Amino acid sequence: MAEERFRDGRYSVPDGLRLHYRDYPGSADRPPLLCLPGLTRNARDFADFAEAHSPRFRVLALDFRGRSLSDRDPQPLRYNPLTYAGDVLHLLDQLDVPRAIFVGTSLGGIVTMLIAASAPKRIVGAILNDVGPELEAAGLDRIRGYVGNGERFKSWDDAARALAAINRGVPESFTDADWLRAAHRACRQEHGSVIFDYDPAIAAPFKLPAPAVDMWPLFHALARHPLLVLRGERSDLLGADALERMRAAAPQARFAEVAGVGHAPMLDEPEATAAIASFLDALA
Repeated sequence: MAEERFRDGRYSVPDGLRLHYRDYPGSADRPPLLCLPGLTRNARDFADFAEAHSPRFRVLALDFRGRSLSDRDPQPLRYNPLTYAGDVLHLLDQLDVPRAIFVGTSLGGIVTMLIAASAPKRIVGAILNDVGPELEAAGLDRIRGYVGNGERFKSWDDAARALAAINRGVPESFTDADWLRAAHRACRQEHGSVIFDYDPAIAAPFKLPAPAVDMWPLFHALARHPLLVLRGERSDLLGADALERMRAAAPQARFAEVAGVGHAPMLDEPEATAAIASFLDALA
């Protein structure tokens, strides 16, 4: 991979936390790509994506509060999508970015849908990566089974094996080297151990009884904008039936499935890169 070309930035949110983002240079003549990661993930997940699309686009990749280089929240119940949506809008305001093309993986896609409903003028278009208005119980249960457990690993190889187990060996095409690379994106070293790079307290609200929330109005709000939806063929979070209902609800949107991949595509797979390139060409 080419040498990474980004600036580390930090900004303040109203409750006093300092949050981190990566800022990859790009054209000022088009809106930037704003990358929002999954529940336990961070800006590093978008490194290859950013390198592929910068400098044609400026690319911003955020660490949600409690992840990687962003501050941890002393009040864990603030680890929720509404708070994250507010943090994202504050980032855009502080960078004087009126509108962006949102790229949301999993949790990041839920945040994107919330912003579509609350601040629609900030969205030029969006890429939803393996998430939608209906989430499968199997995927949610799998995530609840590992998030926030605070595992410590003796080596990067141990962390890679744990990550493969969490993902149930999917994609099957991944080699040991691929899982090791994934571990370096998801984990960090601390006091001689390797740990997942997030505050375990992010699990506190996620493990509470989930209220019945209809996210379809949020999806309909997002579908008023140019939209690309990606799904991993073997995803246990975004089901094939739910995807078909999304197609029916948003016939003008684009959809692509990534073969052999679970939750969630890394956006560097051939099907994903082709669909993203076509979508961005249309927006540009």
